[in-house]
Amino acid sequence: MVSHKVSLFVFVLLQAIILLSTPVHCDEEEDLLQGLNSYRHSLNLPALVKHTNAGCLADKIAGKLEDEPCTSARAASPVQIDNYPDLLSKCGIDVNHTNEGVALPVCVPHLVPTLLLTNYTRTPYARFINASRFSGAGLGHEDDWMVVVLTTSTPRGDFAGATSLVSRVGLGHCLVTLFLGALVYLLY
Repeated sequence: MVSHKVSLFVFVLLQAIILLSTPVHCDEEEDLLQGLNSYRHSLNLPALVKHTNAGCLADKIAGKLEDEPCTSARAASPVQIDNYPDLLSKCGIDVNHTNEGVALPVCVPHLVPTLLLTNYTRTPYARFINASRFSGAGLGHEDDWMVVVLTTSTPRGDFAGATSLVSRVGLGHCLVTLFLGALVYLLY
């Protein structure tokens, strides 16, 4: 009887560890978001929360810019995106409903972290980063292009759709938990 209680305890403990652990991602996007949030913290602004749909849009825009040349003159000029409404719809964003977000593409050779952060905090883009109305961010990059899409928490600026436990925790974590649960069920 005691062995069943111990094995059940170990099983529940493993389930909790698997479900509550989050994978570690070390990349340019995570570093930039951390840098932007540190910068906003120094201005007594709330941190930007990572936003899935905005991240999708940032990835799509970065993909469109991938073949654009990255020069100092190009980095400072506005970027024209073809089929912008199509990109919005591919990411589940209603074109007619969302109009308070902003996309901020920059071109930095080799995506040097300090230069990336400087391009968002020491350029005209800083007025958006400094704005307290923005509460979420999605980031995407391709080659030398980084795109930050900022969202608000208002209905006209929140790019969010329905969220689920699977999207927050991760499908992989749920599948591992399901597999372990089935294994324990079969053993007992």
